Amino acid sequence: MDKTICIFSASSNSISVKYFEAASRLGAEIARRGDRLIFGGAEVGLMGAAASAAHKGGAEIIGVIPQRLLQHGIAHEDVDELIITKDLRERKAVMDARADVFMILPGGFGTLEETLEIITLKQLKYHHRPIIFLNIEHFFEPLRALFEFVIQENFAKDAYRQLYYFAPDVPSAFAYLDNYEPPELEDKWG
Repeated sequence: MDKTICIFSASSNSISVKYFEAASRLGAEIARRGDRLIFGGAEVGLMGAAASAAHKGGAEIIGVIPQRLLQHGIAHEDVDELIITKDLRERKAVMDARADVFMILPGGFGTLEETLEIITLKQLKYHHRPIIFLNIEHFFEPLRALFEFVIQENFAKDAYRQLYYFAPDVPSAFAYLDNYEPPELEDKWG
């Protein structure tokens, strides 16, 4: 409890309602637990749905949005703190610095880019925080298969499966988080 949970997720409103429902469940659970949410700062997409549900439940929400995206008028209005960055790289750095946990909801290229960077940073031991995929409706199964192929072809070590966790739903994600122990991994080049 009392963790800052960073979410990476879709900023599109054109996706299925099932993903919005899961994002809202996540936000509500963050609030119920007394955690805070840090996110991409927009009111659109899954990030907006999670943030709105967290705010409605009384959680503190922190938005981090680049100046260029702020100009589109999509900033979430109910944030407790809005941090405006010069670009996406600075946005990621702020979110990384303030997060205790990373939860990944379905999303597009931006979500994948943020997620792969945070996994790489954990692999290289820049952090030891949990990384949890919310595998809603099996959305991340193709990515999990790609990760397995990368390991099978020796581009990554077997033990690197411990860098992340695929949760089928919100309760499973928090059960994993509540029992999380940072893995003891050998160095990448060890």
